[in-house]
Amino acid sequence: MAKETVNVEWLENMAFKAEVNGHEIVIDAGDKVGGENRGPRPKPFMLTALAGCTGMDVVSILKKMRVKPDYFNVVVEGELTEEHPKHFIKMHVIYEFRGKDLPMAKLQKAIDLSEERYCGVSATYKQSMELTSEIKILN
Repeated sequence: MAKETVNVEWLENMAFKAEVNGHEIVIDAGDKVGGENRGPRPKPFMLTALAGCTGMDVVSILKKMRVKPDYFNVVVEGELTEEHPKHFIKMHVIYEFRGKDLPMAKLQKAIDLSEERYCGVSATYKQSMELTSEIKILN
């Protein structure tokens, strides 16, 4: 069984230095809770993980289909509970494309394959929350 590991070292106050795949990222809280805003908060990384995972899948699949959009962007919106511990109860993924004569069927197929077969982040999140998505073609 494969295993992933990250190391997160406390720096001071609410700041931590995370080492992920050989890259360092500082995670911090806002000043209202004792942080210094030296880096992003932890929960948005959950949105980032989903966007990155599915985005990489879609790009890879579209490349195999010989579809090359001029622009591709993934937006993930997360809905949090009001009560503590505040956690995501829903995430919505918006796949934004720009390009001439983009084949909608192939875009949808690439997204479906990512969401249903390849994206491990999506598979994990589906076990604990509602995941939805949409495609937007930008002018």
